Amino acid sequence: MPAATLEQFETVLRRHDSATLALEEWCGMRGVTDPRITAQTLATGGEAPPAAMREHLRLADGETFALRNVRLSCGGTVLSVAWNWYVPARLTPAMNEALRVTNTPFGKVVAPLGFKRRPLATVAGPAENCPAETISTHQAMLVLPDGRPLAYLVECYTAANLTTR
Repeated sequence: MPAATLEQFETVLRRHDSATLALEEWCGMRGVTDPRITAQTLATGGEAPPAAMREHLRLADGETFALRNVRLSCGGTVLSVAWNWYVPARLTPAMNEALRVTNTPFGKVVAPLGFKRRPLATVAGPAENCPAETISTHQAMLVLPDGRPLAYLVECYTAANLTTR
């Protein structure tokens, strides 16, 4: 199979509210036998949240946000490094536990909430904190059906997305 183009990859990303579903479709299109996406949780600590995070997430008094930093992989290949700042109080206890103890991607865990994706920016190549091999960086909000923000995302998509499988 010939190498894919960035335009083809971006088209698949735009079709989905969930990056996980987009990457599963992409892996299937590229002939990966098991296109399931897994999330490897990375240690957090040095990453400061983007400025105005409280405003982005429209936190009410007493609400806090959490960070889940992961590598999303398909068939053992890292396709994305992502930072998800989210509001735990807007998830069920079972969802919070799944995010804490499993390798299930954020989008799959919170899918029952019916969120929509609102793109904020796309940068060709790596943005701050992205791996050097990043071909595209996306910033987006996930919004609940009632309009409240659920998560602020920074997603760094790797060059592995364009290689022949």
